[in-house]
Formats: sequence, C-alpha cells, structure tokens
Amino acid sequence: MTDKKRTDPDWQDVRIFLALARHGSLSAAARMLSVNHATVARRLHSLEETLGVKLVERRPDGYVLTHARTHALEAASDMEQAAQTLARGMQDGTPSGLIRINSSPGLSGGYLALRLPTLAARYPKLDIDLAPALRAVSLERHEADIAIRFDMPRDGDVIARPLVTVGYGFYGTQEACRAATKEGDPVLIGFNEADAYLSMSTWMTRHFPRARVAFRARDQSLQAMAARSGVGLALIPHYIGRADPALHVCDLGLVPESKDVFLITRRRDRKDTAIRIVSDEIVRMFDEERELFE
Repeated sequence: MTDKKRTDPDWQDVRIFLALARHGSLSAAARMLSVNHATVARRLHSLEETLGVKLVERRPDGYVLTHARTHALEAASDMEQAAQTLARGMQDGTPSGLIRINSSPGLSGGYLALRLPTLAARYPKLDIDLAPALRAVSLERHEADIAIRFDMPRDGDVIARPLVTVGYGFYGTQEACRAATKEGDPVLIGFNEADAYLSMSTWMTRHFPRARVAFRARDQSLQAMAARSGVGLALIPHYIGRADPALHVCDLGLVPESKDVFLITRRRDRKDTAIRIVSDEIVRMFDEERELFE
C-alpha cells in the first residue's frame, strides 16, 4: 500500500515551529525543547511539507519568518494554549497556563520580581515567566504575552495601557551624597560600556562629562546595590531608590525627564482569561503604588 501523505499537522512539528519563531535560531530552539539541531530541522521541514508553504528563511544572522507565517503562527499559538488547557484540566473561569512577561532588567529586578509571584500563589493553575531584556521582544512572534515598556509601540495590532510615569534621581549613601555636593565632579555608577547607547547612559555622559564612573553594571537594580557601598551615586528610578533604606536621594541640580510606562498585549488576546486577569492585576498593582514611581 502506498503511504498516504499526511494532511494534518503533527503537534510536535508545531512545537518546533513555535520555538524557532520565538527564539530565531536552531540552537536556541533545540535547547529550549531539549532536542538536537537535526530534529528541529527535520520537524520544521515536515510541517512545511504538510502545510505546503515555506514558513522560515535562513539568513546569516539566523532564521526569519516568511510572510506566509502569520496565520500559521496564530494557529500554532492557539494549539499551544489549548494543549496547556488540556494538560491542566478544563478551565473553570480562573486563569491557568503559562503567561510570559517581558520587561526591562531594572523594572523586573527592582519591582516586578518582588510582586508578580503573589499572582502565581493566588492562582494555583497560573504560571508566570518573567523575562528581563534590554531589547523589546516581539509580541507578534509570541516571544511574550505581556510586555511592559518605556515606549509606545509603533507597529503591530496591540493594545497599550498606560501604567505610571517613572521619575529618576541620583541615589547613594549619606557620605557619598555629601561628597558629591561639594566642589568638583561627582563619582558616579553607570552602565557597562556595551550598554553606553542607552538613554540614561548618554544623558549622564552629556551632563557630567568629566565625572568618574567608578563602577559599571548592566542594570539599575545592580547599580543600586553597588551604591550601598558608598563608591558613588547611581542614577536610578525612584521606585528602586525609595525602596532601599540604605540609599538617599542627592540633589545634583538636574535629572533626566520622567518616562511613561505602558502595558502591551496583543489585541487578539483581549478575551484570553489568563492574559486579561494578569494584565488587570498588573495595572492595579502599579496604580496602588503610583507614589513610589513619580
């Protein structure tokens, strides 16, 4: 008997496609699913054969999705969500499944990581994945379900909800503050050289060009920890500085402009129970502690 060509997608092939779409490389997808490169390539080819379309193109810097992938990615994500629901049992109106949240390292380490676990404790069927990243991940490619960003998205079919306005200040120990307010340039704590392009780093360089940067760290939570030592002043958001009793705000005459923060979700997910409830909880969380930020 001649083998019949398969016309229904295999769920394992779909999982491979989702992982590759989200992470952009064979190696990253293989690591996430604990398989080898050959398995990823074979299952991706199998899915493309079944669907009759090319889903990804290989480029020197990794794999990119083709124009034909939009419907496939949405359908694959729906399959994933359904599989998670079946694995946990039928939903009873409470949030369930894995919700992936992307935010900046400073906001993740200095605020969200201390508060989001209470949601997972309150809802036994809900799991939360908090992924700090300096770059803005793609909601369209389902790299995250919720993004908390310091800028409005310019594209994509998304919903942006304003959260708070974040103010900034120089923070350090009392001794470091006293030393900084005397004559001479202050000693500062800043970002790593690789992150010198970030707006806070460029602002500090422009306004304090002769200041010594005695210590550098990748994110503002680490910079706040370094400031406790007294080595210098850290330019950090108020929500980090005010939460640390060892730090005091220091007046150096000027600070960067405040920034607005937004919660971003895909429009097509507005009826998803888990994403909606988690989004509402985050909005409420920020609103109740608004004075910490401004």
